[in-house]
Amino acid sequence: MKLANSPLVRSKCFVNGEWVEALSGKTFPVLDPANCEPLISVPDMVTVDCEIAIAAADNAFKTWSSTTAKDRSFLLRKWYNILDEHSKDLASIITAETGKPLNEALGEVAYGNSFVDWFSEEARRVNGEVVPSPANKQLVFIKQPIGVVSLITPWNFPHAMITRKAAAAIAAGCTCVIKPAEDTPLTALALAHTTQLAGFPKGVFNVVTCT
Repeated sequence: MKLANSPLVRSKCFVNGEWVEALSGKTFPVLDPANCEPLISVPDMVTVDCEIAIAAADNAFKTWSSTTAKDRSFLLRKWYNILDEHSKDLASIITAETGKPLNEALGEVAYGNSFVDWFSEEARRVNGEVVPSPANKQLVFIKQPIGVVSLITPWNFPHAMITRKAAAAIAAGCTCVIKPAEDTPLTALALAHTTQLAGFPKGVFNVVTCT
């Protein structure tokens, strides 16, 4: 299957809000599962490249973790709207790199988008709790973001397995570094492009590809 001429098709990794090659310049092909012919090549990143992505996410965390729940909710809602707008393009990419029938790919996109929809609302409800306490004591639960989240996802649901993890982390105030399966990295890179369209701050959502 030929990839559609879509701005969502990307051949570079997404680190700190920029599209980058591997420092080594090495790439690897993404193969069409129907005939094993190359669709496109993407960067073959190694440890040092990933460390740069982690550092970018860690730096972004300092600011992102202090944003309000309302602001995070608003940005996730904007991301959901963009994902919904580009559903057909996303499904075409899934079909091209997984071999999944287009109707099934459209179903996955709807399923994956629903996680962003859900967490855009849950982001508003990241509340603490005061629980019954002994005399002269007060017990308080405070929910806080923990830092950079690493997401390693499988090939068979390249959209939904990212959004269900990333949307939750972002709603909580964490930042992400995503390593998709080497067989299906194009969906992850397309998702990165949609976060760029949504206006995510640099370093909040990063994607590295490697073999």
